[in-house]
Amino acid sequence: MYRPKVIRVFFGGLTTLFLVAAAYFGRGLYQGAMTIHQLLGENKELKQAISTLTTEDQIGYAKVISQRTEEGRLLTTLRFVETSRDDKTQKILQKEYTIEGDVIHFDALIVKFQDEMVMDGKARALYLWRRVYGEKMTPEEGYAIEVPGAEPKRYSDLLKVLPIEHQELFWANIWDLANNPEQLAQHGIKAIYGNVIYSQLREGLIYVFKIGPTGHLYVEDVFDM
Repeated sequence: MYRPKVIRVFFGGLTTLFLVAAAYFGRGLYQGAMTIHQLLGENKELKQAISTLTTEDQIGYAKVISQRTEEGRLLTTLRFVETSRDDKTQKILQKEYTIEGDVIHFDALIVKFQDEMVMDGKARALYLWRRVYGEKMTPEEGYAIEVPGAEPKRYSDLLKVLPIEHQELFWANIWDLANNPEQLAQHGIKAIYGNVIYSQLREGLIYVFKIGPTGHLYVEDVFDM
């Protein structure tokens, strides 16, 4: 007579156990699925990491390898080099491009952080190299330097204090905020914008790229030694 009741109790217990387990693991999954907005708004480790960005820094250079005329067209072959944050003599990225003409554009995305976004309260900015192109090309026809959404080689250690999934989240989504000014301000970012610099390149000169604390990207030319 009591067997049905025992079965009901048994399955009732299983159901309760299942619901408790589902609630527990579901809570863990919910907490683990952090958004870029939560990461920017709540993570002290991220703010501390951003504080390590230098106030002004040499970030790389370009050098003309050769200039020649073929079929009436001037072609410039240049070597583009990005250097380490800790050692300006260490090359972390090196590519060569051949572009028609001698006026070359270098295109980057800049992220400017508000003072309160960083632990020491000082302005900071970081960048992502996008592409290089000549005056006879449209920007869309330019040659890629870095992969959009990927972690830039120069900042490979910037977010090392964060879990790997949060690092990937930051680099994959930070650029997408450029089209939402309200969310930028909410998360302590002044702006995300493009910065294009260009120069008329000549053999015998090295074109040194620098970035200031406010995100101003500029180039200085020096004689090749």
